[in-house]
Amino acid sequence: MAERSTAAVDVADNSGDEPLTAQADQSTADGVAQNRERDTEIDEAQGSGGTEGPGKASPPELHSGHKLARRYRLEECVTRLDGFSSWRAVDEKLRRAVGVHILPADHSRARSVLAAARSSALLGDPRFVQVLDAVEENDLVYVVHEWLPDAVELTTLLASGPLEPHDAYQMVSQIASAMAAAHREGLAHLRLNPNAVLRTSSGQWRIRGLAVNAALRGISSDTPQRTDTEAVGALLYAGLTQRWPYESDAYGLSGLPKDVGLIAPDQVRAGVHRGLSELSMRALANDGATASRHESPCTTPEELVKAVGEMPRIRPPEPAFTAPPEYQRTTYQQGTYGRPAPHPGATQPVPAPPAPLQSRTGKALKWAVSALLIAALGLGSWQLADALMDSGNKSDDTNKTQTTDGNDKNGGNTKPVKSITIENAQEYAVEGSLQAPEDVKNTYDSNSSTYWRTKSYNAGPKLAPYKPGVGIVYELGSAQTISTATIGLRYGGNHTTVHLYATDSLSPATSVDGMEEIGTATTSGTSLTVKASKKPKTQYVLLWITDVPKAPGDSYSSAGYKQAVTDVKFTG
Repeated sequence: MAERSTAAVDVADNSGDEPLTAQADQSTADGVAQNRERDTEIDEAQGSGGTEGPGKASPPELHSGHKLARRYRLEECVTRLDGFSSWRAVDEKLRRAVGVHILPADHSRARSVLAAARSSALLGDPRFVQVLDAVEENDLVYVVHEWLPDAVELTTLLASGPLEPHDAYQMVSQIASAMAAAHREGLAHLRLNPNAVLRTSSGQWRIRGLAVNAALRGISSDTPQRTDTEAVGALLYAGLTQRWPYESDAYGLSGLPKDVGLIAPDQVRAGVHRGLSELSMRALANDGATASRHESPCTTPEELVKAVGEMPRIRPPEPAFTAPPEYQRTTYQQGTYGRPAPHPGATQPVPAPPAPLQSRTGKALKWAVSALLIAALGLGSWQLADALMDSGNKSDDTNKTQTTDGNDKNGGNTKPVKSITIENAQEYAVEGSLQAPEDVKNTYDSNSSTYWRTKSYNAGPKLAPYKPGVGIVYELGSAQTISTATIGLRYGGNHTTVHLYATDSLSPATSVDGMEEIGTATTSGTSLTVKASKKPKTQYVLLWITDVPKAPGDSYSSAGYKQAVTDVKFTG
């Protein structure tokens, strides 16, 4: 399939839909920035992509304390390069940290940066750091994006050593899936490197600078899908070996030895997971390397996602069990209190423990316990015999009229209820910004005082037309059959409607309409029980809220239609 790309974001549209770049001038997105990041944009060898010369325009003279649009106060300049600058800033209107890229309006790449930012904002995929605003005013072009306070760059993670196999598996799975979704909408990254990949405190991987980082530097590619696929392979290679898979050093990592060529990760470092080693080589085969073990190369993110799906799932390591220290008896308990300490080196005889209960009181206690046991055995035998005789009479009567088996409802053999453990969760959004992704873990921490909340909306109870719904995807560890879900809610009144759906991953590729519904329920109180009308086996469950009650204002949001989830429990 032919591929094409511009310095902004126009790459091959593999889905057949209209690329988001066609809509870029019609809309910008705004969202909630809740995280912090360090935008260290340094041009280092990546082995793919090209750059244009810097624009002729000089960077605007800005300083800490300067305000854009009477709203964004610049705090710290983190990058100044090629006529643009990147800042950590504060959105004084919403009281949140944000990141801002700024360049003169007459810069040679100003138009492509605006187009790239608006296209990225329209994607609205939570796996990418969201573009919040893209504006041209007062001879400046600036792009505002999320600032992730709880996120750590892959560069920083690799400084202390390679990733564990489970972490590397999660990274390549989530990053490849996100890039496949972006390319389906006609968006490429072209600067996917360890500085652009972040891991949040909840273990989710996020990508920053989609389309925008390349546009700021004038990077383009005739084969954008290959470029991004090879970049994912390089990230996995670095995660497995703590080495950059090219001869030059980059991103704080040492390159490979010169004149050796690209060798498989399991040949660079002992103990590397063989399946992940092969996967990284299949992605890096785009640069002329030979695919390991003669597997076919992956040339697009979609092919890489398929290859990841064909691998056996790598589970997290079992927590190490530390045996408690052996109990040490004190000298008083050992009967040596008040005795002189033994001479050093002298061998002390170990006294034999006294026979238990040899005193007069002990003997009396033994006789009393024996008598009680004999009485209990006699009483139990009499009750058992009486019960057997009674059941025999009843069975004779029953056999005259009907036949029963072990599954009969009257037999008292009810199926036990099994509690299902939630291993992980991630907020899910069909369109627009997320609600409170950093609070998702509060819904299954067994603490009813913590919660995940939605934003406040002006109309309700139905969230539409603002959103079709909001929700959270829960991972159950393995395929389970859910019979009941109990959900604790913060606000009562009006009504709250919740649907449960079986889905395929923490970041579903299908829409809600394409998922199988497990059950639905509505309540006006602060607790809700959803009973399954269908019981498919699934590892991932979407809790989808479509209606919320009207609630008063609090420290997080003003009065309006909203809801908060405190506790979620599944039983099978």
